[in-house]
Amino acid sequence: MVLKNYETVFILTPLLNEAQVQETIEKFRQVLKENSAEIIHEENWGLRKLAYPIQKKSTGFYILMEFRGPAEIVDQLEVAYRRDEKVVRFLTTVLDKHALSYNERRRNGEMNQQKAAKREKEAQAS
Repeated sequence: MVLKNYETVFILTPLLNEAQVQETIEKFRQVLKENSAEIIHEENWGLRKLAYPIQKKSTGFYILMEFRGPAEIVDQLEVAYRRDEKVVRFLTTVLDKHALSYNERRRNGEMNQQKAAKREKEAQAS
């Protein structure tokens, strides 16, 4: 069985309270675990403005999960997304080696350090 690395982002309706958001996230964690996936990283981006209204809503709770698992897992996860009326949108992508290294650096905070160093250089130059 070939394991691939995936990243999924899903947006939950803004009408949920914090407990409902956590409950829904846990539900999708269970779907991944039941299908023998290993969750590598998870981020809750919180309530954010949508680029355009979806179902007459202009905001949503964004959640990102990075995981490793068999190819069939994506179908199982996306079926679970479609069955849950709390999910407004979702996107799952396969990560290549470049995306994996980028995500690793981002998790370790290297991206923020690079941005701070760049800003500092620009401030010194002006």
